[in-house]
Amino acid sequence: MKLLKIAFLTFVLTLLTLALLAAFIKPEIAVRTADYKLRIEELADGLDHPWSLAFLPSGRMLISERSGRLWLFAEAEQKKIEVFGLPPIAVQGQGGLLDVVLHPDFERNRLIYFSYSGKGPEGIGTEVARARLAGRQLEDLQVVFRMEPKSDSGRHFGSRMVFDRDGFLYITLGDRGDRPRAQRPDDHAGSVIRLHDDGRIPEDNPFVGHDGWKAEKFTLGQRNIQGAALHPQTGELWTHEHGPQGGDEINIIHAGVNYGWPVITYGVNYGIGTKIGEGTHKEGMAQPLHVWVPSIAPSGMMFYTGDKFPEWQGNLFLGALKDRMLVRLELNGEKIIREERFLKDTVGRIRDVRQGPDGFIYLLTDHEDGKLIRLKPVKN
Repeated sequence: MKLLKIAFLTFVLTLLTLALLAAFIKPEIAVRTADYKLRIEELADGLDHPWSLAFLPSGRMLISERSGRLWLFAEAEQKKIEVFGLPPIAVQGQGGLLDVVLHPDFERNRLIYFSYSGKGPEGIGTEVARARLAGRQLEDLQVVFRMEPKSDSGRHFGSRMVFDRDGFLYITLGDRGDRPRAQRPDDHAGSVIRLHDDGRIPEDNPFVGHDGWKAEKFTLGQRNIQGAALHPQTGELWTHEHGPQGGDEINIIHAGVNYGWPVITYGVNYGIGTKIGEGTHKEGMAQPLHVWVPSIAPSGMMFYTGDKFPEWQGNLFLGALKDRMLVRLELNGEKIIREERFLKDTVGRIRDVRQGPDGFIYLLTDHEDGKLIRLKPVKN
């Protein structure tokens, strides 16, 4: 009888142990795509509207939260460590702490860059600062860009950042919800900004020396760019931007080009569906490389160059907030020849998509309980 009781207690303890393990082990599910079966690994949860992800040489990751916190995440330790020393951040609407990227020479100088909504006398607007990462502290903070003019709007901050091969920093800015600003030469809104890494204005920027123009501007006529990446072969900057009701775009960024918003667009006014501006074409304004009608609300962008998904090398990936999915685009030069959509309603609103140093694909989901997710191919 005693042995039976011991066996029963052992059985109960085993069940409890398994239940506890199940509670702590992150769930894994698998989905099919045209080329691969994917295993979806949840690496971290409890993130408050995470916005951007950057990989450190140490193997740790930097994760920004729109609510104004920056985290170091170490997968091996399964914990988040808060990074201190951020500047004051005005969290309002779509604004807050947004993109985070490493300086191209990070291993030597330890500099990271982050975009955020900063406050000024006229309201708030996108700013970019850099600082030296020392453990869990930011040191020697320097603001390298302040959007002007600022406004009270909580919409369309843009805020993706990319360094090109020559070390220039590109910053994407939305129209702040005020359409005409995207066409004004003396306004940063609705443009791509190009700077030296310390915030100086390059002498060959297209509007340097032009009266009435903001010299930081590299382009104009953009609504709200939340995805940007360098093409792995050409080194050109590709972006995507939110349209209104329809009219999301992919563009290749060239100096001095007017991309049309709000004079031309493939989108229409919300709700009522009426025409915006003058139509879809106008002389002197660039046509997009690709358009989505209806809108998918794209965010995050990367070209895949790793070895874990050989069939996807050279493909363009972006998150879609509206339909909660990942979008893969096959390219032939500058032509998009095929689109695949997957993960729809599987992981949530995908805010950022990145290729990790290990060649796997990493996602951030935009929720109050946001997640860091890794995609791996399932070996049959």
